[in-house]
Amino acid sequence: MKILRFITLFVIAGTAFADDQAVMVLGQRYTTAFYDGDMGPIWASMTQPMQDALGNEDGLHRFRRQVDNQVGSEASVLSESVEEVLGQRTYRRVAQFDGIARPITVSWTFDNEDRVAGFYIRPQQEPAPSPYLDYDTQARLYLPFRGEWFVYWGGRTVDQNYHAAARDQRFAYDLLVVRNGSSHWGDGSRLEQFYCWGEAILAPADGTVTSVVSGLPDNAPGVMDSRNPAGNHIIIDFDNEEYALFAHLQNGSIGIAEGEDVEAGQPIGRCGNSGNTSEPHLHFHLQDSDTFGDGDGKPAFFYNYRSNGTRVARGEPVRGETISP
Repeated sequence: MKILRFITLFVIAGTAFADDQAVMVLGQRYTTAFYDGDMGPIWASMTQPMQDALGNEDGLHRFRRQVDNQVGSEASVLSESVEEVLGQRTYRRVAQFDGIARPITVSWTFDNEDRVAGFYIRPQQEPAPSPYLDYDTQARLYLPFRGEWFVYWGGRTVDQNYHAAARDQRFAYDLLVVRNGSSHWGDGSRLEQFYCWGEAILAPADGTVTSVVSGLPDNAPGVMDSRNPAGNHIIIDFDNEEYALFAHLQNGSIGIAEGEDVEAGQPIGRCGNSGNTSEPHLHFHLQDSDTFGDGDGKPAFFYNYRSNGTRVARGEPVRGETISP
């Protein structure tokens, strides 16, 4: 069955002021309104990027019909929770629907003004099967950047890392820079307001470049290019069937070519916002194939870094950690 995924903005951070109970009530209210077809209040509460992505209020009605056709009506609520990441709060509801055996997740993310900054309804996902759950990374990897970065997605469960549901991205990371609880200054409407925009991306180990895609434009914040999911990207071969993907790089920033050897710490490009991403960040993962979208993902353990201020000799960062070389 096709996975229902409405629209999830990567992160538009701010400082939340509502407590968890208020977010719970807000999420319940919007879920009921969506089921009842009362889309006016939902549309009026959406952030501008959400409205831009939908086009108009009819987009909500179309999605409601899609839910009816594919999974039916909600029969019972299995669990409800509120999560806070980078100042945003997300109401998450797991429910049983009468048209599908698998539980369904309903998720609403609210910004610092209680506006809807993200919304999806989809079958609950499980991590993709992997032959590499006990794999020990062979390359001696170091973090591919300077300074402190935040692990927005990372880990082995789908809750920690939505990439884990995909075979090739089973152990992927999405990384960005956070200051004062936000990924940007100002209103986040311009790329240069994002702290990781233009930051140097470094080769984490010695290797050989096997693929370079460049020339794709950087998206405005909130706009995504689904036709080119990885955007401007690089694949580097570290031997032992360990190929690293660096995605969403800034247009015009890639300074290496296919077949070129690179050394650990060498700049290879800059953090951008090209491809299927709504704000600047670095997507990084290891896989056993030199082709994007192919093969199985492999765990990426890094050497000699700090996590939330504590020195780590060798480790695998997870969602919510602030890491630095």
